[in-house]
Amino acid sequence: MARTVDQQAHRQRRQEIAEAVWRVIQRDGLENASVRKVATEAGVSMGSLRHYFSTQSELLAFSLGMVGEGMMDRIRQLDLAADPLDRAAQILLTGLLPTGPRQRAVTKVWLAFLGRVLTEPELRKSSDELYDSTAELVTWVMRELAASGRLRDGFDLESETERLYIFVDGLTVQSLIRPEKIPPERVRELLRQYLNQLCR
Repeated sequence: MARTVDQQAHRQRRQEIAEAVWRVIQRDGLENASVRKVATEAGVSMGSLRHYFSTQSELLAFSLGMVGEGMMDRIRQLDLAADPLDRAAQILLTGLLPTGPRQRAVTKVWLAFLGRVLTEPELRKSSDELYDSTAELVTWVMRELAASGRLRDGFDLESETERLYIFVDGLTVQSLIRPEKIPPERVRELLRQYLNQLCR
């Protein structure tokens, strides 16, 4: 039991440090997320931080991986709508699209990492896992819609799932970079229009 408690405490502390990484990135940029600055933000010594993360790459990779975990946590907390189309919109808006303060903060962190993943294998692995989780979520949403009988006749599920995934990815980036052009209410409207086009 003591070992389980110790593991939980260790995991909790790693998550708190990763949250400090997010705050530094949002405030100062990824290039300034040094071990020293993160330690200061988290209120720990550098020696203590290195007890939880042996390298900066490990620290950043874990922080990026938490983006996906946060996505799933938000979805698990939903009281899902009964209507399949409403449920699909609810899951995508809550889990993936930056329509609220927390989602916007998480998405900013994810975007900050994108350039680095091309050159750092450890970050690339976390990024790939995040994209895979996103794709799995979109696939699940589409299969739920298909099972409900709401999709159009002659529907190519695999192709349309890929298109929805790309649409959501592009909408996420555009709404974050140009919020004056695509504010949260417009994101909701565009997603709903897209989903309506898929259905009978």
